[in-house]
Amino acid sequence: MLDSVLLRKDIDFVVAQLARRGLSFDVDRFNQLEAARKAIQVETETLQASRNALAKEIGKLKSQGQDASAVMAQAAQVPEKLKQLEEKLASIKNELDAWLMTIPNLPHESVPLGKDSDDNVEQRRWFPEGGYQSDKEPDTFDFPVQDHVALGEKLGLEFDTAVKLSGSRFSFMRGGMARLHRALAQFMLDTHTAMHGYTECYTPYIVNSATLFGTGQLPKFKEDMFWVTKGGDDVDEYGQTIPKEEMYLISTAEITLTSTVRESVVPLSALPLRLTAHSPCFRSEAGSGGRDTRGMIRQHQFDKVEMVQIVQPDTSYEALEQMTAHAEKILQLLKLPYRVMLLCTGDMGFGASKTYDLEVWVPSQHTWREISSVSNCEAFQARRMGARFKNEQGKNEYVHTLNGSGLAVGRTLVAVIENYQQADGSIIIPEVLRPYMGGIDVLKP
Repeated sequence: MLDSVLLRKDIDFVVAQLARRGLSFDVDRFNQLEAARKAIQVETETLQASRNALAKEIGKLKSQGQDASAVMAQAAQVPEKLKQLEEKLASIKNELDAWLMTIPNLPHESVPLGKDSDDNVEQRRWFPEGGYQSDKEPDTFDFPVQDHVALGEKLGLEFDTAVKLSGSRFSFMRGGMARLHRALAQFMLDTHTAMHGYTECYTPYIVNSATLFGTGQLPKFKEDMFWVTKGGDDVDEYGQTIPKEEMYLISTAEITLTSTVRESVVPLSALPLRLTAHSPCFRSEAGSGGRDTRGMIRQHQFDKVEMVQIVQPDTSYEALEQMTAHAEKILQLLKLPYRVMLLCTGDMGFGASKTYDLEVWVPSQHTWREISSVSNCEAFQARRMGARFKNEQGKNEYVHTLNGSGLAVGRTLVAVIENYQQADGSIIIPEVLRPYMGGIDVLKP
């Protein structure tokens, strides 16, 4: 959520920054709500002063043995008036908060201006032979390239079975393919915990709405979520009906990992927090149209290893570069060609101030595809969650939150299948994955 203090002090700056994201901020509406809030606060303070003055007058009259009944009657009306003002103030605050919950984060000054992904700026690209080479193109194969669907069908990737069980945009894996998928997730977790200092976590896959409001998925992106309801018909041990509640399947473990600090004050000594988790992710893909209907690129259910850092504000951009390097390291160890893109203002996520995307090379499509997105949300999520830390002066201050894929397991599997394919349809297992595969070095049709 945007900083309300910044809105009051420098609304022109906020308007200009949101305009960079292509959003027009309703200044008149904000000013009207602010004026109403200030008027109620002034009236409240005046009434509170009057109450104090009446209390003193009552005490004085009583001490002098005089009749204080008229003044007492006047004072008796004050609490009800204060209650009415409190309710009005709460109503205005709720309207303002509900509105601000739908406004995206402000972009960092280093984020390039742009409308969509065409305006993103390449930072660097990396190749298994030669490392970082800005002008190099990925190597071509000396045989006809197959996509991961055609290759996978002979290796245990069964899309027809998934369609029978659940419908389109789901996957079913069997045998060596399922093991390779698991190996990727284990390798990612082991790398992030042993090499990068993250604490491995296991989190719920279903969360309440308050959790999603905190990290920014609600209210704006409800249609992107899958949800279930509980309660309504059940009764508790006292015979009371349990209220109906919507519960949501997580679209990323960012939601649960970041929310571990919700409504809490983190000790300064505990920062930075580095957390990682492997989880399924559930997305309705609302608005995706007919894009990527073939294969595993865009699924309703997929696995991801997520990285989250909770840090002091003055270190968050250093942490962003660090987390991007952590995601890069996975691709480097797997020896997969990739490039790093700095997203423009029009292509960033709702809660991000600055985002890097890692894009892996997909030979069958002869293009780069996103495999990781690493973002600094600054204090945007922390304000929504009420997540603070005690600074060196002993005052509570909002933490900064960062999240990144480290990596999307399904898309990494796609990249491994296609980049390691052989002319006979077999797949060479990347060297770093072989210990997780029981020493298997190739998957054969």
